[in-house]
Amino acid sequence: MPERLAETLMDLWTPLIILWITLPSCVYTAPMNQAHVLTTGSPLELSRQSEDMRILSRSKRGWVWNQMFVLEEFSGPEPILVGRLHTDLDPGSKKIKYILSGDGAGTIFQINDITGDIHAIKRLDREEKAEYTLTAQAVDFETNKPLEPPSEFIIKVQDINDNAPEFLNGPYHATVPEMSILGTSVTNVTATDADDPVYGNSAKLVYSILEGQPYFSIEPETAIIKTALPNMDREAKEEYLVVIQAKDMGGHSGGLSGTTTLTVTLTDVNDNPPKFAQSLYHFSVPEDVVLGTAIGRVKANDQDIGENAQSSYDIIDGDGTALFEITSDAQAQDGVIRLRKPLDFETKKSYTLKVEAANIHIDSRFSSRGPFKDTATVKIVVEDADEPPVFSSPTYLLEVHENAALNSVIGQVTARDPDITSSPIRFSIDRHTDLERQFNINADDGKITLATPLDRELSVWHNITIIATEIRNHSQISRVPVAIKVLDVNDNAPEFASEYEAFLCENGKPGQVIQTVSAMDKDDPKNGHFFLYSLLPEMVNNPNFTIKKNEDNSLSILAKHNGFNRQKQEVYLLPIVISDSGNPPLSSTSTLTIRVCGCSNDGVVQSCNVEAYVLPIGLSMGALIAILACIILLLVIVVLFVTLRRHKNEPLIIKDDEDVRENIIRYDDEGGGEEDTEAFDIATLQNPDGINGFLPHYQRGFLRGIPENAA
Repeated sequence: MPERLAETLMDLWTPLIILWITLPSCVYTAPMNQAHVLTTGSPLELSRQSEDMRILSRSKRGWVWNQMFVLEEFSGPEPILVGRLHTDLDPGSKKIKYILSGDGAGTIFQINDITGDIHAIKRLDREEKAEYTLTAQAVDFETNKPLEPPSEFIIKVQDINDNAPEFLNGPYHATVPEMSILGTSVTNVTATDADDPVYGNSAKLVYSILEGQPYFSIEPETAIIKTALPNMDREAKEEYLVVIQAKDMGGHSGGLSGTTTLTVTLTDVNDNPPKFAQSLYHFSVPEDVVLGTAIGRVKANDQDIGENAQSSYDIIDGDGTALFEITSDAQAQDGVIRLRKPLDFETKKSYTLKVEAANIHIDSRFSSRGPFKDTATVKIVVEDADEPPVFSSPTYLLEVHENAALNSVIGQVTARDPDITSSPIRFSIDRHTDLERQFNINADDGKITLATPLDRELSVWHNITIIATEIRNHSQISRVPVAIKVLDVNDNAPEFASEYEAFLCENGKPGQVIQTVSAMDKDDPKNGHFFLYSLLPEMVNNPNFTIKKNEDNSLSILAKHNGFNRQKQEVYLLPIVISDSGNPPLSSTSTLTIRVCGCSNDGVVQSCNVEAYVLPIGLSMGALIAILACIILLLVIVVLFVTLRRHKNEPLIIKDDEDVRENIIRYDDEGGGEEDTEAFDIATLQNPDGINGFLPHYQRGFLRGIPENAA
């Protein structure tokens, strides 16, 4: 500490001595009324200033100086002398008083009003305030009258190295990729020094690393940190702590210093290949496992992290490449082996796969460290499971003629137990698919027989389901669909396609087509329908009509002559025989009804009834029926009217054989007391006929049970 203080004082005294040597060159003759400002920085200079003041006083010359200097952080038992004010007007008679005003006057700086000496009475800090501007003036001691204009000057605080460098943004963090080359820039740091950067070396900083070597280095002046070793491996060490020092005074002895820390993290690059934890994996799986089920997992470890550790998994070889697949799990970073196709323990009991794990993101800078992949062997053992029966075919198609005999065998299904134990199988029909129970099956051999007659014309296809069940384990069942097609036989005779009714015009011509008919057959021959038409043998020489076969398998009926008259014969019946081409052929006779009608000249049918001849011209049968209905309705109305009139004229007097006393009539009128007694004659009531069979009006009202005053 004494050495450091001595160096600081030496730095301060050196410029002051130089200033003192150069002061004589600043002496010039000043006006008599000019104030003189003298500066000093040491007791030696103060004595020299006193001597010079005597010389100036004698020669009436003085220095003109506009600034003074004072050291910061100076502390002693007495105030420090900054300088002295003096005017040529002062003869030394003590009649002049000096006044000081401005920054810090009276609080920081104090003046002796007689001698003009200025002292600093407080400790100064340049970093808080570097200079003070003050004003000095000489006045008459007694009258305070100014003897000359005020003079302004500056007191500058001289810097000393009292502030250590500081890292304002520390501690620092930085990253650099692992495996970087020597001299790769990591980051740079900056320290600040509150001392004066233009005065001396108090703020001149030099950087160095105190801790963190030999991995990193720093530029002394720019503070750029670089890697000092090549190919640093994150997998070996990921984080480094570097202690950085900034020292002022250009790094020389005695300078102040500050430190900070820098944490350097190595970021990952893909410089490591994946590696399986083991070279051989063993898995077992039941043969009845569901497709897509995960059988096992394999994992290749990678010392890298993040996407640099991501690997894809593939099956590159083995005897189970068609049955198994492997997918990559991005979260767990492993490969999942799954089943693609069904397994059969009885066919193959084990499989061997060769799987590969390869990095997805390859860094070409480190390709020489590859290959970035690894392989492992996977052995999968298939375990036996109790499997359901297996049919010899996934579906069955059976054909049977519709005239097949009952209980005849129409087909057979077979199934077996694939297990080594080979349980016997029992067959049955799912009756939900055979509600009419048209088929049966032999439970032992699977032969399907016919239970009820078939009719192709009602149903061509029958779809049933056969169930195979293991006898030793009834829970093991299998189902298979069986489609039964009913084959056609010629068991239906052809007939008219619809009910035909032909109309023959009286004025028709010979050879005119009366009607064209077609036939239909419910059977379905392979080569299609071909019909033969003919008349009954006794009708071959029919004098009125003939038939003609058309190319479209239809038949035309033609008239042999004209002059048909509906008054002579209104309807003709023509039996026609229709035969099919089946084996053996079937035939049927259909009768065509032909009506004789009256037609217009252009052959349009107008009337086919005989009654049309006797009807009035322009009056149809429908009109006559309507007229007749109206007459009947009028008659009914007249009869009803007469009946109602007779019923209305019947007398209302009670007949002799009726006793009024036996008729109790009730009404809700309030009685009138004595007036009622006087109003009615009991004798009259006992003789309903009254006098000459006449009843008074009020009595008639009473017998009817209606009050006389009722509305």
